[in-house]
Amino acid sequence: MRVLFLHSNFPAQYRHIAIALAQDPRNQVVFGTKNQDVNIPGIHKAIFEPNREPHPTTHHYVRSLESAVLHGQAVFKLCDQLRQKGFVPDVICGHSGWGPTLYIKDAFPDKPLLCYFEWFYHARGSDSDFDPNDPLTVDDLARIRTKNAPILLDLYTCDRGLSPTHWQKAQFPPEFHNKISVLHDGVDTEYFKPKPGAKLVLPNLDLSGVDEIVTYVGRGMEPYRGFPQFIESIAYIQERRPNCHVVIVGSDRVCYGKSLPNGVTYKDYMLKKVPLDLSRVHFTGSLPYGQYLQVIQASSVHVYLTRPFVLSWSMIEALSTGCLVLGSDTAPVREVIEDGKNGLLVDFFSPQKIAERVDEVFNHPTRMAELRENARKTALERYALANLLPQHLKLIADVASKGSKPSMPYIQ
Repeated sequence: MRVLFLHSNFPAQYRHIAIALAQDPRNQVVFGTKNQDVNIPGIHKAIFEPNREPHPTTHHYVRSLESAVLHGQAVFKLCDQLRQKGFVPDVICGHSGWGPTLYIKDAFPDKPLLCYFEWFYHARGSDSDFDPNDPLTVDDLARIRTKNAPILLDLYTCDRGLSPTHWQKAQFPPEFHNKISVLHDGVDTEYFKPKPGAKLVLPNLDLSGVDEIVTYVGRGMEPYRGFPQFIESIAYIQERRPNCHVVIVGSDRVCYGKSLPNGVTYKDYMLKKVPLDLSRVHFTGSLPYGQYLQVIQASSVHVYLTRPFVLSWSMIEALSTGCLVLGSDTAPVREVIEDGKNGLLVDFFSPQKIAERVDEVFNHPTRMAELRENARKTALERYALANLLPQHLKLIADVASKGSKPSMPYIQ
């Protein structure tokens, strides 16, 4: 089987699937991407690059659409190059939203397209209007609606789609739900597993003598993932727990949502706003997987906060290690965590309640041990890569075998 993957940031959600397919000598795997830095044996990387950025004078409602068109155009040219070299895929798997999949049905009209549908934008009822202190303008309403244009084109043209969670699928228009399967990417539960008695020792951080460690992980430090609320909660935690240390993993940047003006980061802004004992707060920056694993294995309580938005892999990975996860009481988290059963839930907007629930974890170690066991069970039963990877491979093979024709929706 010949498989073409499309994602600007290689290998992204397709890492395990592409590797598994490439390990079978009967398959040929080509990955169209902009990422020139990473290589994986057996996977042929084909680089595409838009010929320009969106024009500065483009109306800001459609600037993201122009960017998607430019990406789609670059992939269309890439597909022509691949065809000239003798590669015609049996199936195409691509991430929808940024544009690489836009013109696949023009490049390969009779080849089936399986789209990864991660998010559909709404001005009301999910992430955009979640924070009452950040109200939307009329301009925002129109811009957010327009942002779905490339996704709607993919919903129309794709043969099949998938979303990683039921919450994320529910964001898409109901008339397209019969095309979309719910199938999580999967977590390597053999890698992310508990390590009883784990101590945290990193190259520049030794907390081996600390018994109370609160952890927070994010790609960036931003309101979408509750970073301001978490920083405010640390002040209350430090009042209650004089021996507690906090470890924050992530880059000092914004990955989702708005940045602060004048280049100020949320880290700098919040540390100036909230007085903390910084000798007990440790910013590690982004970490390699091995060191990140050490952080969550040694964690006493892992705080995961998110707006009603895309669910992070890190929360499932934390559950898989048997972490006590304290998550925000928001829809994507509630799909996975039941309060008091396999984790704890807390009001996203209440730093004081976050601190109270952290205190609860330390004050009731016996009861929390059961929650940790159930957290691990949740990961094993619902999100284990060993179980989900074969389902992904079956779905791809099923889509490839049926070709570019309507077929019954895949049911997990």
